[in-house]
Amino acid sequence: MVKFPGTGGTAAAGPPLWVRGDLNAFFGLGINVLVNVLVLTGLCIGVVGIPKGDVLGTILPALGIALIIGNVYYTYLGRRLAAKTGRTDVTAMPYGPSVPHMFIVTFVIMLPIYLKTKDPFKAWEAGMAWAFIIGVIVMLGAFVGPTIRRYAPRAAMLGTLAGISVAFISMRPAGQMWEAAWISLPVFALLIVGLMTDIKLPFNLPIGAVALLLGTAIGWAGGYMHPPEVTSAAKDIALALPDFRFDMLFHGLKDLSPLLATAIPLGVYNFTEGMTNVESAASAGDSYNLRAILLADGFGAVIGSCLGSPFPPAVYIGHPGWKGAGGRTGYSLATGLVIALLCFFSLFSLLGSILPLPAIVPILLYIGLLIGAQAFQVSPRAHAAAVVAALLPNIASWATGLMDNVLSAAGTSASQVGYDKINQAGVVYKGLMIFGEGAILAGLVLGSIVAFIIDKRFVSAAIFSAIGSVLSFIGLIHGPKVEWDANGQVALGYLILAAVCVAFALTKPAPRVPDADEIELERIHGVPQQVKKKDKDGEEAPAAEVPAAATG
Repeated sequence: MVKFPGTGGTAAAGPPLWVRGDLNAFFGLGINVLVNVLVLTGLCIGVVGIPKGDVLGTILPALGIALIIGNVYYTYLGRRLAAKTGRTDVTAMPYGPSVPHMFIVTFVIMLPIYLKTKDPFKAWEAGMAWAFIIGVIVMLGAFVGPTIRRYAPRAAMLGTLAGISVAFISMRPAGQMWEAAWISLPVFALLIVGLMTDIKLPFNLPIGAVALLLGTAIGWAGGYMHPPEVTSAAKDIALALPDFRFDMLFHGLKDLSPLLATAIPLGVYNFTEGMTNVESAASAGDSYNLRAILLADGFGAVIGSCLGSPFPPAVYIGHPGWKGAGGRTGYSLATGLVIALLCFFSLFSLLGSILPLPAIVPILLYIGLLIGAQAFQVSPRAHAAAVVAALLPNIASWATGLMDNVLSAAGTSASQVGYDKINQAGVVYKGLMIFGEGAILAGLVLGSIVAFIIDKRFVSAAIFSAIGSVLSFIGLIHGPKVEWDANGQVALGYLILAAVCVAFALTKPAPRVPDADEIELERIHGVPQQVKKKDKDGEEAPAAEVPAAATG
């Protein structure tokens, strides 16, 4: 049993388990996770052909167990950090099903097997095995991630995270919003007013709940929703508890090699994203033990896959947003428990028929805006170009993904059309595809190189260039799959870049001197990661008191 340290309101006893701001953050994160579970439910049923009974009766309850474990543990970590530092404003890390992995396991792993075998259960077994492998890789990454975090510049880590938020979290919701702007824009306005200004609603009502209710009311009043769908969905309600599906998992693991081609880079993606999310939280004032976060991520994926879920959970992007909304630790615990109950009682079909999608997705756009802004706000001003450099691979990956989907809908592909023809139309498809492979890791490498060059730390820039060369050669970045000599020309380019940096290092230039604003930024958000000291439990030792204005 997890014992939460402190339930009182004093620093000595620990912060209260629930504060008013937790309600805002709960509705925000809860809606975020709700949207993702609704989406993955539709993917399983509509794309892979898994029977609705198995999705609602096995996959969702398995995911619910993983969410309870992760959210309870992250609540514990937040309360432990609050008790240790004597602060009452510590915000727990958000947690839920990983959005990129939802689509990758569906379209890259399960769908090809389903199309080949016409057997949704074989596809499901492969997805479970893939999620299991992801979890193992993330747990292994817990032992190398802290070292990467210690030496990578903040601009690179937050920049690649911002790339994910702008491309993969913001753009699709923005498109969905403008398809029904008469519902979504009032919701979006309420969220911005309530979460990004100091204006409060009458009676201090939770802005997330009010925004969702307003959008739902507008959608129903305007005829966007259909009552018969609610009646039909209500028939799916039933209690479903998870059980272990080792037989399905072992069947999926029999054909391991095809799964590794995507599981290895996506596992690296997971622990790299977890690393950048921890950095994001540290920039907002809450410094967590990275190893503890990553081990929880990996364990959640392993447990979920053993119970039947092919969807790995992960620490979420967006900690500063929920901190700014007033969330502390209770919102994370409430989210895990409520979403799990919805999974156990098969209520997602009903919710999807009641809540208009345009009323739900503005919260995702809000998070995207916040994380994109944070990358510039808490990085040195001189590193702005490094932030942009780290953004770009994710945007390239998003753009090529859109093009692939359009071509697939037309019954063709880029290779069938021909790269030269696409290039003649003004689209540099092949280059963008190469640039965007392994996007989050590629962004981290490129952003670090640019930041170190700006700082005239050419030896460090050469080291990261050499790392980029190795990663490109084996296909973890800029390659279609993990293999020997995945992209030799890119690897050579990074290697020559390393040589250029070494040549400049030999001139022994003086490092860039931080300006006054940068020194103040580091005073507020802590000394650079490279020299932060750890306490005996692995959390970052606080370097300075963080003003309330900086933490939201």
